[in-house]
Amino acid sequence: MRENREFICVTCPVGCTIEAVIEGQELIELKGNACRRGIAFVREEISNPRRMLTTTVQVDGGALPLLPVHSNEPLPKHLLLAAAAALRRVRVTAPVTVGQVIVHDLLGTGVDMQASRPVPAKQATD
Repeated sequence: MRENREFICVTCPVGCTIEAVIEGQELIELKGNACRRGIAFVREEISNPRRMLTTTVQVDGGALPLLPVHSNEPLPKHLLLAAAAALRRVRVTAPVTVGQVIVHDLLGTGVDMQASRPVPAKQATD
């Protein structure tokens, strides 16, 4: 069955509104894209939508209570809520460095969660 769908391409700052005719997972017709990246974006959205994940995890003994983290590559879109739920249970111990892997192979996806900023250890007060 054919369906008409509208996508907003996020591969560049232009943000083209792309109109697509889709049958199953096959792209039949496409219009509105300013470049070829829009075509690739819509094809991926139809067959295997993926998103980057950014969130925070708790820090023990850190100068900050939360550590911002991001995925090193996009995760399957249908796993985002489960990934966020898993990360709510993660605690790291300071100090943490930028790029440090906080969770390796999140949910068996092969995607790592990395620290987005440093968090030094909390200084002892006298």
